[in-house]
Amino acid sequence: MSNQKPIADNLFTWPSDQPKLLGSKDTETGRYFFPAKKSNTHELVELSTKGKLWTWTVQRFMPKTPYIGADNPEDFKPYAVGYIELPGEIMVESRLEGVNPEDLEIGMEMELSIDPFVKNEDGEELMMFSFRPCKN
Repeated sequence: MSNQKPIADNLFTWPSDQPKLLGSKDTETGRYFFPAKKSNTHELVELSTKGKLWTWTVQRFMPKTPYIGADNPEDFKPYAVGYIELPGEIMVESRLEGVNPEDLEIGMEMELSIDPFVKNEDGEELMMFSFRPCKN
C-alpha cells in the first residue's frame, strides 16, 4: 500500500502514472470549475495537463491558517504562485515549481506535476499539485 495520498480528496487523480486535475463542467453553460463543484448540473472532468502561464507573483510571507508548512516566519521559504490558463477550459491557481522566479515569463508553457508536499501525523506523504515549465 502506498504511503502517499492527495492533500485533499477529488483534487487530482492519484495514484496515477499520468495524473490530471479533477474539475467539473456545468452541463447547462459549459463552464469549467476547479476544484470540482458537486451538483446535478456539474459533471466531473479531467482537466488538461498543459497550459500557459497567465500571470505570477512570489509569496514572500507566511500565509495565514490553514497554511501547511513552516511553523514560524523564520523558517518560511518564499515560493512562486501563478495562474495557468488551460486551453479551452479554465485558469488554475497553482504553486510554480522547478523554476527560479526571475526565469518566469508570461505565456511560457507549463505542465502539471504531482509532488510530495508534507508528511501528516500518520507519516503519510501528502501529495500536492503544482505546475512547472514544460520539458520540451
